[in-house]
Amino acid sequence: MFFVILALSMFQVLILRFVNPPFTATIAWDWIQGKKTHRLDALSSFWRPLKDISPYLRKAVLAAEDQRFLSHHGFDFTEMNKAIKDLVLRRGYRGASTITMQVARTVFLWPERSWLRKAIESYYTVVIELFWSKKRILEVYLNTVDWGSGIMGAEAASRKYFHISSSRISSLQASLLAAILPSPHRWSPTNPNKQVLRRQKRIKRDMKKMPLVS
Repeated sequence: MFFVILALSMFQVLILRFVNPPFTATIAWDWIQGKKTHRLDALSSFWRPLKDISPYLRKAVLAAEDQRFLSHHGFDFTEMNKAIKDLVLRRGYRGASTITMQVARTVFLWPERSWLRKAIESYYTVVIELFWSKKRILEVYLNTVDWGSGIMGAEAASRKYFHISSSRISSLQASLLAAILPSPHRWSPTNPNKQVLRRQKRIKRDMKKMPLVS
């Protein structure tokens, strides 16, 4: 039974290397819970190939969420060490999830936090890095990331906040969108607070160092 589940999960990831997911586990879980935060056809309606998403937004997301995206294999041990050090020194909690880890939990897993889910997330992270290219990982991330209540993906976020397509997002708009990713239900790119503006300035600066994944 274990090997059957293992084979099915690998097949599941392999299929999504070539086929866009019709919905995510997050959407399915919301519908099971009766929340219906996102429409079931939200992904197909707003899905955009990576080449059709603004290069500024691609760079801004890397600058904000995963600056070593192209050099790691799913786990950023540098960020993990910093996060552990901050906890030990009681500097507060800092996230160390890579873009691949976020894709694993959004697309394949239920949202509740637990050690079991974290273990399965790590497994999916390894399999995704094994079967998908970095381009595909970033494309899926940009189309499935939570950008606010009922807002999933770059195209939906661009239209909601700035009333334009994700292909036309400017450098400033991209840095603002990326700045709210840690807390998209509390922060706004169109009415940014001081914390968002601090993050936005840092992201704008770091965008210059980020590669253009295409």
